[in-house]
Amino acid sequence: MCLAIPGKIKSIGTQSDSQARMAKVSFDGIIKEASLELVPEAKEGDYVLIHVGIAISIVDEEEAKKTFEYLKQIGELDELEHGES
Repeated sequence: MCLAIPGKIKSIGTQSDSQARMAKVSFDGIIKEASLELVPEAKEGDYVLIHVGIAISIVDEEEAKKTFEYLKQIGELDELEHGES
């Protein structure tokens, strides 16, 4: 199953081979890189939904935390925790 997972933007930069905005996003301490091209207004500290390495929307912090905890409880974060993208 493909899910969009909420995470918190820790830092923003650009991809070295282009000007694409990229973010380091924390998923409960697991840091992954994601594109911010679909959410140009996103900034450090925002919570975003990530789907296959792309931030697809900015979300409310409380809802992001609830969703992430639920996904942890039902075991849907195994791929994320084991280093798969």
